[in-house]
Amino acid sequence: MQPGKLVIFSAPSGSGKTTIINYLLTQNLNLAFSISATSRAPRGQERNGVEYYFLTPDEFRNRIANGDFLEFEEVYADKFYGTLKSEVERLTSEGKNVVFDVDVAGGVNIKRFYGPQALSIFIQPPSLEELRRRLQGRATDAPDVIESRLAKAEYEMGFAPKFDKIIINDDLATAEKEALQIVWTFLKESAK
Repeated sequence: MQPGKLVIFSAPSGSGKTTIINYLLTQNLNLAFSISATSRAPRGQERNGVEYYFLTPDEFRNRIANGDFLEFEEVYADKFYGTLKSEVERLTSEGKNVVFDVDVAGGVNIKRFYGPQALSIFIQPPSLEELRRRLQGRATDAPDVIESRLAKAEYEMGFAPKFDKIIINDDLATAEKEALQIVWTFLKESAK
């Protein structure tokens, strides 16, 4: 069995990345979602190994020291998120193609690690003003949080040229179709 390929998605918050990934997971591409590790406690009905691999901050630090992560970030003090190499190896050894939903630095690191076995895609909003409108429309964040997300988005958009492909999501259906075509072509070519 040929090992699976990797498809990395990164984007500023509110760009539609998660919606596009969820669409692709329904499209007969043999995609499996890479489950991230975190040191935060489970929320609600979250289960270990389903939504995340839950580790204590000390376990997370030990795994970092052991080189177990492809990428990781300490978002807040003792609140880590990262991608375990073992998770990717498990899925690719089963012949599955692995899809990642990671921040821009993580996306660049995973691409660097796997090279041509990975395709990196950056989902970009049409503009920061449109991103502001989307974040406000969600009605899930306070105005200061939205401003913080917009400042981070501006920084993140500077990473776009480091990705193999950039999809500008000004129309979700069009962006989904473009992502499907790009991913399908990559998986087909890599199977040769």
